[in-house]
This record gives sequence, C-alpha cells and structure tokens, in this order.
Amino acid sequence: MRSTDTLTRAEIAEAIHRKLGLSRSESLAMVETILQHMSDALAEGENVKISGFGTFLLRDKGERIGRNPKTGVEVPITPRRVMTFRASQMLKDRITG
Repeated sequence: MRSTDTLTRAEIAEAIHRKLGLSRSESLAMVETILQHMSDALAEGENVKISGFGTFLLRDKGERIGRNPKTGVEVPITPRRVMTFRASQMLKDRITG
C-alpha cells in the first residue's frame, strides 16, 4: 500500500523485487535503465510506444501569437517541441473500469 497518490521509481523497483526476486539494487538499476533508454530516445526525436500502455509523442509547434490574460497584450510564442502522452485503449478501458 502506497503512502501517497504518486507512483515513484522506488515503488516500481520494489514491485519488480517482489515479483521477480531480483535484489533491490538490481530492480532499481533496471527501472533506471528503462527510463534512461526512453529519455534518450525522446531526446533524439523518436516517439516511444509501450504496447498496452500508451505512446509518448513529440510534436513541433510553430510560432504563434499568445495573449496575456491579465493585460490583453499580444506576445509572440516561440516555436518549440512538446511531448504529449496518448494512452492506449487498453489503459483507457482499465482506468474507466
């Protein structure tokens, strides 16, 4: 039972330790390796798809005009790359029950 509403790396490693019988340090190293591999792929411009879970997508947004909601002054928003997550249908179904 978790003490917070957030799943942490340590909790994932602990679950691997319990289910697979790896040592705690090996489990944590496995989690870190997977997350590092995903981060590297995203940094290189690749999308990351985990079947049954979802897809981390990179999207380039062009320059556009934004507006300060307080003052109404228009400001240019520079082009940038953003990451989005699209949950798989299997995950959506599991969440909604």
